[in-house]
Amino acid sequence: MNSHTLTRLRYTYLPDHLIGEILSKRWIDNAIPVLTLALIIAVFGSVIGNFFTLGSIGNISQQVAELGLLTLALTIVMLSGGIDLSIGSIFGLAVLATLICMNALGLSVGVALLAALATGMLCGLINGLLIGYLRLRAFLTTLVMLIILRSVYEIVFLNFATRIVSGMPQSKLWDYLAFGKIYGIPAALFITLAIALVLHVILSRARHGWHITAVGGARRSAYNAGINVRRTICAAYVWSGGLAALAGFIYAARLGSAGADTGAGLEITALTAAVLGGISLGGGRGSVAKALIGTISVAALSSGLVRLGVPGPMNSLILGTVLILAVFVDVRWMKNKQKILNTVYMSPAYVVMPKAAETAVGSGSPYAVNDKLREVDAIGLGILEGPEDCVLDRDDNLYCGTRHGDVMKFHGPDHKTWELFAHVGGHPLGIQMDRDNNIVTCVGGMGLYMITPQREVVKLTDETNRSAFSIIDDSQLKIADDLDITDDGRVYFSEATIRYNIANWPMDALESRGNGRIVCYDMNTKKTHTELKNLVFPNGVCIAQDQQSFYFAESWGCRLSRYWFDGPKKGTLQVVIDNLPGYPDNINRSSDGHYWFTLMGMRTPSLDLALRMPGFRRRMARQIAVDEWLFPNINNGCVLKFNEKGEILDALWDLGGQNHPMITSIREHKGNLYLGGISNNRIGRYKIPGADPNWCALDARWGKS
Repeated sequence: MNSHTLTRLRYTYLPDHLIGEILSKRWIDNAIPVLTLALIIAVFGSVIGNFFTLGSIGNISQQVAELGLLTLALTIVMLSGGIDLSIGSIFGLAVLATLICMNALGLSVGVALLAALATGMLCGLINGLLIGYLRLRAFLTTLVMLIILRSVYEIVFLNFATRIVSGMPQSKLWDYLAFGKIYGIPAALFITLAIALVLHVILSRARHGWHITAVGGARRSAYNAGINVRRTICAAYVWSGGLAALAGFIYAARLGSAGADTGAGLEITALTAAVLGGISLGGGRGSVAKALIGTISVAALSSGLVRLGVPGPMNSLILGTVLILAVFVDVRWMKNKQKILNTVYMSPAYVVMPKAAETAVGSGSPYAVNDKLREVDAIGLGILEGPEDCVLDRDDNLYCGTRHGDVMKFHGPDHKTWELFAHVGGHPLGIQMDRDNNIVTCVGGMGLYMITPQREVVKLTDETNRSAFSIIDDSQLKIADDLDITDDGRVYFSEATIRYNIANWPMDALESRGNGRIVCYDMNTKKTHTELKNLVFPNGVCIAQDQQSFYFAESWGCRLSRYWFDGPKKGTLQVVIDNLPGYPDNINRSSDGHYWFTLMGMRTPSLDLALRMPGFRRRMARQIAVDEWLFPNINNGCVLKFNEKGEILDALWDLGGQNHPMITSIREHKGNLYLGGISNNRIGRYKIPGADPNWCALDARWGKS
């Protein structure tokens, strides 16, 4: 077995790309906290014989109920990009306010709860005003607040200590909060879990939660997006104070008393739980689930240390050490995560490309270069940027997209005047017109959209069915790039790759793996499904004359194929043209019953050789800057015509690339060929010798209007 066979087997059957896909998942941030929790449980479970008894679990559950609320309080502030070192003191004041109402004044449980919440939220409001509106440093501000609130606690406690200790409130609800259980689990834990569920919904589904995460992730960007940053930060501290106060209320119900040190040091314990659970100190990254994982870990660790007889100071030392280690892991992971992901995500395949077809002048090859495109006219020169595709209506008006997210209209027949027809928001790529004169377009990074004659922009679909065994979420469309429409309203469109987005699609060429697919959207049922998978950068799609099949291109595979979606040959896939000298792109019908397609760039011996060296491409991706990678040459291409037998009938080149070398799409209309290019700043127009000057693609496709 030679080295090439071993290389092919290694890069075909060892799924390296799965490692990168796993690391790209958001839940991978939970891996370390979950493993830490499992390690703690495993160690103490083996050392302490009755660690898993109902009594032990109940004790830990009670700690989780109170510490969990404190951790959630700190989580909200950390997500907004701040820190709150005063939550321990807020907790203590809430305990004190609760006990004064219940033990000293004999008030109801409801009044005591309101007093505790008012105390906590008032303290949070002070923090929020100082940090959010006056823009003081969060660390120093909350550190000073810790000292001030602790002093207030001690002053008030001295005046009410005797009455608090001697008071005995008579309330069944109060007793239930302290000792009530549901299936052996403290009722307080269910309160915490219910609040955690509500908070999860707010943070992940509600606008206010999105604002908190956005502000923590990039404060300037959040401000530029119209988010009221100061109000969001202030609100985060108010919510934090309220949750800390609720934790204090539950604690007061359980113990029924307080001491001079109540709440002291809890900010460190809560911070340890938050960071250990994966809440980022940098802001913008974290979740309720992570906060609960960290809480359970710290509660289990503290309970285990106590049951092992570890003295209090040593217990605090261990928690402090855990906090330092958690901070170290958080900082290093955040700093190096993207770097690690970049080195492992790109997973090149082993590809053997046969020798490219000859294109030299005088070679007799159907692909031989010429200068037929030397006299191509320019439409919209200097106005357009990136018109990847275009379409013409029956009145000779031309429509095309730009990289700025616009669809432009050039008025026929001379196309010298223009207007902005519609703003889509993303880069329109493939574009077609249906029988009702609606423009249907694939928008890079957004999905499939429709623009009505009244200029209304309508989203048709941005997702399809998720693959059963896919690690990454391939239900969301990343790069929908070309389409065609059947007589019964089915839109077949290509998605070039499911692994890369519109900004880094050339990386898929370096990988050359079957990451693409053909998707079908039914305009009648409004449903979307994946028709074909594992295609190598599928591109142009064109419904065949039989209305039972379509042609499509695989750019990096350098081939055109035909797939039957209906009729007696349904499900059949056939390669029509293989071993092209370049990378095929869009396909469209011609007036003589055949088909046009483009080569957006030409193959090079160096890249063809590199495709047989996946190890070389992997090292290149790891060690060399992206702008120095070996990418396909897409600066020079041509237009080709073929028939259903796969025979090349005509070739149009711009010899030397002096006039119109870069072409990604073609459209025949009334004797002219209109040329789009994703890297161009104009639409080209080529007069086709001998073509029918009255042939309109829309009339031929849908009939006379």
